[in-house]
Amino acid sequence: MELLGEDPNREGLQRTPLRVARAMTDLTRGYNQDPVAILRGAIFHEEGCNQMVIVKDINFYSLCEHHMLPFYGRVHVAYIPNGEVTGLSKIPRVVDVFSHRLQLQERLTKQIREAIHEALHPQGVMVVIEAQHMCMQMRGVEKQGSITTTSDFCGAFNQAKTREEFLSLIRMRN
Repeated sequence: MELLGEDPNREGLQRTPLRVARAMTDLTRGYNQDPVAILRGAIFHEEGCNQMVIVKDINFYSLCEHHMLPFYGRVHVAYIPNGEVTGLSKIPRVVDVFSHRLQLQERLTKQIREAIHEALHPQGVMVVIEAQHMCMQMRGVEKQGSITTTSDFCGAFNQAKTREEFLSLIRMRN
């Protein structure tokens, strides 16, 4: 605070270091959670269930590991079961675990896909993330409203037809 020209003894700043430490502990709580265990905690055997399961528009926020500034947006997840499904609430919980770590959007996308694949052994998984990065909006190029989109997929989603079905379904708005 002194490097910024602030007086750390000023009333409004006296407890700021403690508040920042508590905020960082909360914003990075995902390091202490196991996303695969979360998914496996609610597995249901459903023979014959082999159609695409989609959980879309999962809101998230995270901290960019390069600048420790927020990025936020929506995550869309699909998987094609292979005899096992997980409770629908577990997918957003996995997003929360990984997003509550210092992150890169590209890594976040991959980690979500890998956790679902590891826990459920589905026929395929696809994850798409659309996010706004405050490190691009508040500093540097200062481009407001720009959206970064990343995707990662495996298995049945290697087929263009399956990917296109997922992408068309997440474009549909309620």
